[in-house]
Order: sequence, then C-alpha cells, then structure tokens
Amino acid sequence: MTRWGILGPGRIAHKFAKDLLTLPDAQLYAVASSDQQRANEFAQEYSIPHAFGSYQELLTLPDLDVVYVATPHVKHHEHVMMLLNGGIAVLGEKPFAMNSAQVQEMVETARSKGVFLMEALWSRFMPGIVQALELAQSGAIGKVVSVKADFGFKAPFLPEKRLFNKELGGGSVLDIGIYPLFLSYLILGKPATVKASANFGSTGVDEQCGMVLTYPDGQLALLDSTIIADTDCVGLIQGDAGQIRIHSRFHETKGITLKQADQPEKIVSFERTTFGYDYEAQHVMNCLAEGKIESPLWSLEDSLNLMELLDAVQAEAGIEY
Repeated sequence: MTRWGILGPGRIAHKFAKDLLTLPDAQLYAVASSDQQRANEFAQEYSIPHAFGSYQELLTLPDLDVVYVATPHVKHHEHVMMLLNGGIAVLGEKPFAMNSAQVQEMVETARSKGVFLMEALWSRFMPGIVQALELAQSGAIGKVVSVKADFGFKAPFLPEKRLFNKELGGGSVLDIGIYPLFLSYLILGKPATVKASANFGSTGVDEQCGMVLTYPDGQLALLDSTIIADTDCVGLIQGDAGQIRIHSRFHETKGITLKQADQPEKIVSFERTTFGYDYEAQHVMNCLAEGKIESPLWSLEDSLNLMELLDAVQAEAGIEY
C-alpha cells in the first residue's frame, strides 16, 4: 500500500484524489493546506486520517511514501524542495517550476539525496498518447514531418484568480501552452530553433501565444495556446505516409485516428471512467515499488528539457515573471 499526501487541496487535487481512490494499492493518507479548515474539509470528503494547516507538517509523518504537490506554479519549487530536503518522494504538478534554473535545482537535489521526483505531466501516461507515440516511432505514418497542436479555452476574466494573475504565474503558456510543447517534444525531441509571439491582456499575462519550432531533420511544429477562446484542442502528427490525429482534448484524449496511404481510417478508443490522473499515479507507485528515483517514461531530463523549451518560448515572446 502506497501512502499518499496531497499538498494544496485545490480543484485539481480533488480530481487527483477521486482517481487515487480507484487504485487498490493507494491510500490517501494526509492533506496539507495553508488553511486548517480547508484541510479538514478535504480530509473529511476523502476519509484522510491526517489533515494539516501548514505544509511543513507533512514532514512530521515518517510513514508517508509520496506527496502530490498541487499548489500554484509560483510555489512549486519551494514546496518540492521542502519535501525533497525532508526525504519525501514527490509528484509535482506541471509546470514543474517557473523556470529551468528552479527545475535544475530540484533535479540536482532529488538525485543527490536519492529521493524519487517526477513532474505530474499526466498526458505522458494517457493510453492514447502512449499509442500515438508508439505508432509514430514504428514508422506507421512514414517519416514524421510535422506536429500541430492547439490548446485553448475561454476562461472567465477574474483578475484575482491564477489564470489572469501574473503574481500567481498566470497566462496561457505556462498553464496550457505546455501541452502542445510537450507533444512536440515527445514526438520530435529538442528543436533547433524556437519562434514565438504572444498577445498580452490588461493584467499583463500572455492571453494567447503562437509557437513555431524547427528541427535538425527539417521537421516543423506549429503550436498555440489561448485562454480567451475555445479551440479544437487537437494534436496532429503528420508523416510522409499518413497521419495520427489525437482526438480532443488531446492532452487527455480518449481516442486517436490513424490514416495511412491507401488504407481505411482506423479509430482506436481508450474509454475510461476516471479523469485520467490514475495512470500517472499508478506509474509513480510502480517506480517506488521498484526502487527507482525517477521515471523511465518521463525522466527528470525530460522535465528539464521541457522547461528549457518554455523558457525559450517566453524569452522569444517577451513573457516575463
């Protein structure tokens, strides 16, 4: 049985907790908030035995196996470092931190202390994404020549909330632009060049951003993110002998369509009854059971590379925190 703690009982933590309850080898063991009442309410809802009104109190539980960090972006580095220095394994929400320097420190600390650390990039463990990657690598669509992906939704304009609040790491790129960038990195690796342009709203955050990445073998990635419009949220992997369409919303897809030259379309479905956080949680538990300190599927090097990509996009688009 893996004993889980949750640091930051917000909206995404509720979804993660519900999915964790579907895993027979997982136990919701502790929750920590900056507000004792919020922690108590969360603990009561999910029958969690330990509820703390400060994050540091998680360090007092010697039998805690791993903590899921679900606080706002700007606090990820601080909270992950606290846990790693306390010898506690961490699954930290994306983006892993605010910049690659912070991620580098987190990675070096985890490795030097021999403590498990993984970025909670749940899309990497979605069966549809896994299948799309396997098809692309197998040559099913020939040589991959491009990746196209968009992620956009029309968010209510609430300047005090995270999405439109620069102090909380708001904006489209860090929140959802990470998903198109992740897909391009997963399929094509590190680019040779990064071009990006953003539009800024009244609160100073990037409300939308377009990205063009080129690769050493001539491939291209066309990516965009926005928090002011609903978009298709589709991922398209184009090869010289076919294409893979990752159905909307691609980052949590339940299906893909494979098109091959002179062949009928093939649709593969991946239905589920959960939100989809159970896949990454199960992977973490497998890694812990096997004594690993990082994931073989989404390594710390992968997280660092992705954060460096986010840094490059922000520098190119003039996004500053």
